[in-house]
Amino acid sequence: MQRIELDFIRRAPRSRWAGRVLFAVSLGIAGDMAFSYAELATTVKANEAVVARAHHPRKAVQNVSNDELAAARDTVDRLGLPWPRLFSALEAAANDRVALLAIEPDTKTGTVKISGDSKDYLAALTYVLNLSQSDALSNVQLVRHEVKQNDPQHPVAFSISAAWNEVKR
Repeated sequence: MQRIELDFIRRAPRSRWAGRVLFAVSLGIAGDMAFSYAELATTVKANEAVVARAHHPRKAVQNVSNDELAAARDTVDRLGLPWPRLFSALEAAANDRVALLAIEPDTKTGTVKISGDSKDYLAALTYVLNLSQSDALSNVQLVRHEVKQNDPQHPVAFSISAAWNEVKR
């Protein structure tokens, strides 16, 4: 009788290709990471150079005219206005018969001029009444109105002036 040897510990032979494929994939990923790192390092150096140039004081001082300085101050003043409450008041007073065209604040006087078009004169008056009930505006007045005769629907162009309650003069 012939002897049978059973080896339960011995493993099945591995494929040589699996290790080689895994090695090739890992080399490809490592190469891609190295390429990305080199691109990022170049970008960081370029950005650092831009920041370094921005932090150095400029040698030539630019002369600014008084008109440019006044315009810049006016822009800063307008940006600093409490816009959210005004926009809420305008939206609360809005209806489908009125379209606003412009909102022009005057920071010196604390007023705002609102221009728009309405389907008719009654719609413009209703809009003025609705705005006058807002807490954000006071002294709301219809300054100008004009029927557009050249338009077949004959809308009314209007301008409203109001004191902006939250503007600090």
